[in-house]
Amino acid sequence: MKLNEGFLDSMKEAFAHFRESDPAAATEVIQRALRGAPASAAPTSQETRAAEPRAAHVADILQKFGRAHPRRSKPEAEDRGHFSTRTYSGAAGQRNYKLYVPSGYRNEPLPLIVMLHGCTQDADDFAAGTQMNSLAEQHGCIVVYPIQPQGANPSKCWNWFKPTDQTRESGEPSLIAGITRKVMAGHNVDSNRVYIAGLSAGGAMAAIMAQSYPDLYAAAGVHSGLPVACAHDLPSALAAMRGGKSRTQSRAVQAPKCPLIVFHGDADTTVHPTNGKDLVRGFSTNGSAAGQASAEPAGARKQTVLHLKSSDGVPAELWTIHGAPHAWSGGSPRGSYTDPSGPNASAEMVRFFLAHPRGH
Repeated sequence: MKLNEGFLDSMKEAFAHFRESDPAAATEVIQRALRGAPASAAPTSQETRAAEPRAAHVADILQKFGRAHPRRSKPEAEDRGHFSTRTYSGAAGQRNYKLYVPSGYRNEPLPLIVMLHGCTQDADDFAAGTQMNSLAEQHGCIVVYPIQPQGANPSKCWNWFKPTDQTRESGEPSLIAGITRKVMAGHNVDSNRVYIAGLSAGGAMAAIMAQSYPDLYAAAGVHSGLPVACAHDLPSALAAMRGGKSRTQSRAVQAPKCPLIVFHGDADTTVHPTNGKDLVRGFSTNGSAAGQASAEPAGARKQTVLHLKSSDGVPAELWTIHGAPHAWSGGSPRGSYTDPSGPNASAEMVRFFLAHPRGH
């Protein structure tokens, strides 16, 4: 049987009937298509019997597909806005990235959030898990997700532990900054409201970006990440992830130069929770750990929040999620490495970001 345009149109019509829970109408359309008859032609009893077995087989396939892809009464945020794949090339190489532009964008200046995925993840996975596109739709933000390919790291991790990838305008920082600037050049982005966040290796790289580009990023969010310059190669990276302290590490740890919000689960066995505390070390006034602690349950898990300021008055928040593993707090199970039972890290990051534009 030749799959001509008319037949394919009929299959689309039949599928639509299944989505509308009308299998009888769908089967009739399939039978008509298999006979090769026009819509107005009445079938003979012989034609109907001949078409029934094939129609039943096709109907069964379409009905199963319809159950696997149920109709949604309300579109997801990703369907309302524009989520597209782009490419950036620079002196350090090339990276693809995905860009989410909210449906309400009318060329007015909007905030930009740069999201760096964790190991084994990609842009689609990270967007689904963090649900940052939904928040961007709600608050009117543009979101960009740089993608680390397997060719750059076997596990698709950002190489936060390599000296060449810890320096401004070098290696991966230059690529991420280049993607940020490209988005800013192609869209009306408020340059005082550009932010960066990441998970795990992406969180460690977000800290590097905030430290290296305080002129580009107004604030940063680090989830289950590590402080800047805590490692210089893979062995020291593994030691830092375990929470080990070397003389070199203790001397080298640096705090980002912009407002910072940090999330870390105290049951994280992949990146030790002490790394979350090290990230805000530079924000503790006079070397103390003084701050405002709270433990109100914003989700099923409880959390303790420290509100800190540096000697220069730069604010920071440290969210310790009690009982949480190495996963994005409050994330959706549609993505990997998420902990739906925790407080919503994405919402809290957006709240913190929008409260801290550059110069305020």
